[in-house]
Formats: sequence, structure tokens, C-alpha cells
Amino acid sequence: MSKLPLSIAIGDYDRTRALHDGAVQIDGVDPTYMLLNPEEMFFRAFRYRDFDVSELSFSSYLVKHASGDCPYIAIPVFLSRAFRHTALYARRDRIRRPEDLKGKRIGIPEYQLTANVWARAILADDYGVHPSDVTWVRGGIDQPGRAEKIGLQLPPGVTMVDTPANTTISDLLDRGEIDGFMAPRAPFGAARHNPDVGWLFDDPTAVAKDYYRRTQIFPIMHVLGVRKTLAAQHPWLPGALLKAFSQSKAAALDKLADTSATKVTLPFVEEQLKAAREAMGEDYWSYGVAGNLPTLEAFTRHHHAQGLSARHVPVAELFHPSTYETYKI
Repeated sequence: MSKLPLSIAIGDYDRTRALHDGAVQIDGVDPTYMLLNPEEMFFRAFRYRDFDVSELSFSSYLVKHASGDCPYIAIPVFLSRAFRHTALYARRDRIRRPEDLKGKRIGIPEYQLTANVWARAILADDYGVHPSDVTWVRGGIDQPGRAEKIGLQLPPGVTMVDTPANTTISDLLDRGEIDGFMAPRAPFGAARHNPDVGWLFDDPTAVAKDYYRRTQIFPIMHVLGVRKTLAAQHPWLPGALLKAFSQSKAAALDKLADTSATKVTLPFVEEQLKAAREAMGEDYWSYGVAGNLPTLEAFTRHHHAQGLSARHVPVAELFHPSTYETYKI
């Protein structure tokens, strides 16, 4: 019996490497992997539906899913996760604390980016700075002319303007024409080296650790999506994808824990792994729904409150029905 040919777009991560190097196989599938950066992958997936299976922006997926016109159904494989306290930059010559951002201008590459949803949630929940308290200035981080990949209808009271032509938000931050910067990437160019530009939080790691202790939230950035038409034609496929991606992540963690010769070009890996497991549990980067409910519920709540999803989508509706529980031995 021939296997199902699938195009699969994902990032180049340690947690997916066993898939695209062939060490882990997807049951019943003959895959063609494309290793792409998030901007290209998400643009092609949502604009042109280029891939059978694709890593997806969690926020973009929820925008489309809530309105009933998403070509993909998600699987609870969370290929990108990050505490987004490091996504917040400020002109430190005028912004001393998060509350100082009220009434100011913050540059963003796109309003609906998942990292920005989480960063706005942090500002609102912990510091009382709400989306309507600032002016959002949208533009490319390093290239002028970037636009939202998905059309949005922002709620009343939220103000967003575009950067001037041929200008980036990094340029505006460097010149002091905006007061803050919110993005999953650092500022580019002169802004990166400007002594008056820096992280909003002096020690974002310490703040993030406190955030996790209080909330049990480890922010999810990306989910895995499979075409709805394929999932309908092959009901076994979502479960097979969840199984294979979970096996690939387990293989990556086994290698990370093998410190006889570290697999990562970074010192203190053994210490960081030990600290992460002590603070967040052995399976600190878990897939599946049950172990991620606080994170999923917080994201869907904030996403709707920020005016991005047309309705508040319950967690029970986010993923393919066959992926909410798996077999045990």
C-alpha cells in the first residue's frame, strides 16, 4: 500500500530534527519537508494554502478559526513557546517602568502576532496598561511596507497607524519617534546598538520566572495545522502527526540531556536544563491539551478581549477531536 504524500512546512528546530532527518517516521505518510522561517511559512499558509501540514501562528489560526474560514485544523503540537517579556523594548531614557507606556507610542510589525498578544496580556494583567492606553505604530522591523497578513477589525478605542513610507519601526525607535517596541524579533540596525534602547524589564528572565510561578503559563506561539480536507479524508492523520511530533521532541530532549558532549553551542546547558525541570516539571515543553490548559485558556481569553477573535473560542474546540487524548500502555 502506498503512503500518503504530504508537504510539511516547519521551522528548523531540535524538536523536529528527527522527523526531517528520517529518524522518526509519520505512520502512513511520505513527507516532503520544507524548513522555513515563520514569516514566509505563515504568509504562504494563510494567503495561499501552500502546504498540506504547516506550523501556524497560534494567533492567526485563532483569528481564522473563530470566524469559520480557516483551511487548517490544529493539532496540539506546540513547536514554538517563549516567555515574551523579552519582546518588549523601550526608550530607556524616558520609559522607566511598564506603567510609563500609558499614553505613549509602541511600534509593532503586526498587531495580531502571537508574541504581541502575549506581551499585551502581560502589560494588561500585571501592569494595568491596556491596548487602548497606547498608540500602535505598525511597520516592518527591518524592511518598510510590512502589512498584516490577516485582515483585522480592531475594537473601539484601539488606535493603530502605519509608519511613514520607507521607514521601519527600528528606525523610529532609534530616532526616538516611538517610545516602545513590541515584536518577536529584536530591533534591527542602529536601534539595536542605541544606548537609550533596551529591554523594558531590567531582568526579563527573573520577571518571567515569577510570572510562571504565579500563573503556570508557558506561552504557546505556534501550533501545527493539517488541512481540514485531508483530516476529513484520512481520520487517522491528526493522531499520527501528534504521535510522530511527540516522538521527535522526546528524541531532542534525550540528546539535550546527554552532556557527555553537549549538542548545543552554548555553555551551561546542563545547569539550564536542570533549572527548567525543577521550576516547570520534567516535561516542561509539553504537547497535548490536558497539561496546557492554563496557557490555552489564558490565550483564548486575551485574544478575544483584544478584539482579534470574533468570539471566545473554547479550548474544547481548538484542536482536531482525535487529539484531545491518546493511548497509554
